[in-house]
Amino acid sequence: MIEYFPMNESHVSSVAQLEKLCFSDPWSERSIASELANPLSCWLVAMDGDQLAGYVGSQTVLGESDMMNIAVSPDYRRRGIAQSLVEALVASLKALDSHCLTLEVRDSNEPAIALYEKLGFSQVGLRKGYYRNPKEDARILRKEWTL
Repeated sequence: MIEYFPMNESHVSSVAQLEKLCFSDPWSERSIASELANPLSCWLVAMDGDQLAGYVGSQTVLGESDMMNIAVSPDYRRRGIAQSLVEALVASLKALDSHCLTLEVRDSNEPAIALYEKLGFSQVGLRKGYYRNPKEDARILRKEWTL
């Protein structure tokens, strides 16, 4: 059974390993660990017992949140974990008095875009050449809610 928790020190190494597995330009373990001490950050993990199934991270400034990263282990994909992570993040952000969540997603990542649209995100912009390895534009998506 998958359970969702705030990220803590015991999760950092696994999150960094999943980051390397999923992204061509991954965050370092040190960068991930630094988020634990950042009062602007909210990071959640999806755990299957002691196994990391996925994670999501954000930062909030003046009530506006930005999703930094989300990843689900290949062994756990297509089980609704990404959707549950985003929903848990939004619930956590609401409790922190945030009123919106913005994210960037690769223009070619149709499955992720479909998920975000299903969750109520709308495209509000485009960042040309945002991603490297390979170089690609990013769609800027945003979801707003009232407190």
